[in-house]
Amino acid sequence: MNWASTRYQRQEILPGFGSEGQKRLSEAKVLVIGAGGLGCPALQYLAAAGIGHLGIADPDVVSISNLHRQVLYSEQDIGQPKVEVAKRRLLQLNSSIEVRIWQEVFGPAYCLQFINDYDVVLDATDRFASRYWISDACFLIKKPLVFGAVSRFEGQVAVFKELSYRDLFPIQPMEGTVQDCASAGVLGVLPGMIGVLQATEVLKIITGIGVPLYDQLLHYQALSQSFYTIKLQANPVAAAHRPTNLEAYQTMEYEAICDSTVPLVSVEVWREAPLDYCLIDVREMDEQPRLDGLLAQVFPKSRWAEGWENESEKKLLFVCQSGIRSNQVAALVRQKNPGLRVFSLEGGVQAMIKHNFL
Repeated sequence: MNWASTRYQRQEILPGFGSEGQKRLSEAKVLVIGAGGLGCPALQYLAAAGIGHLGIADPDVVSISNLHRQVLYSEQDIGQPKVEVAKRRLLQLNSSIEVRIWQEVFGPAYCLQFINDYDVVLDATDRFASRYWISDACFLIKKPLVFGAVSRFEGQVAVFKELSYRDLFPIQPMEGTVQDCASAGVLGVLPGMIGVLQATEVLKIITGIGVPLYDQLLHYQALSQSFYTIKLQANPVAAAHRPTNLEAYQTMEYEAICDSTVPLVSVEVWREAPLDYCLIDVREMDEQPRLDGLLAQVFPKSRWAEGWENESEKKLLFVCQSGIRSNQVAALVRQKNPGLRVFSLEGGVQAMIKHNFL
């Protein structure tokens, strides 16, 4: 049965939408990376709206802990790959669309190979490494990226066009330093709200209706049912951390930067044998207090893209204000130079001050 004439009727009668808008949707290709809390509602509404081709990437299987928020799945789907269940359900919803799936982590290699095939990318992931490699790829390839994130009772949506995720957060945090849904919790309906907002932005971008959230961040607070939007600005620090070309992107150590396995040295341990270590301060030049009296080398994290040569035979002890940036840099150095003895000062300069060493 041909339902095309009636299926989208209530969309097509909208002012400014019409049959031309529906035609654009039917010809569009949208890549949704992540088929969890955000991806489920986004995929359902994009399929229902008539997006002609959907790409879905997610490495996980359905678990019982997913079901309070990932309503595309049921108890009968537990243990099955999310992408396979999602494809089956979406085609049941709309058999006229095409769905391609990857039961894989959609890493940098996949981004370079496939993102260019799509008109819009929707990031529904929940890992920092993936957010950065997706955003960097879209920035380099010039694809609009619809970003979403949730935690506890709050959610965010942004559409990156001229800017990227790095203009919000230039430096990748270590895994575990910022809580995700598994550790912080999330209200079950919240991903539904944010995922639907992401889908709305995709429809606006493709059809040309309304004003997309280009380079803006929308914040939603569920407990007060409140929204606010801020205009994003180019962050001067972002350029120092963003790969400048596809070759640099391919060699970017996204997982290593988020790696939290670098050995930590406490202030107490360092104070017992300070001459055993070469201190390397990775803070920016205007951050106080300085470590000049401790004979520390100064090499700000924003300059690490320029390259760094080790000239010390001592243990390398990286230092920043709180320990996050120093761990990131140490992880990169350790990845590229496995033979070096690399450490990060636990708690950074703040710990030095706490222990009355500065």
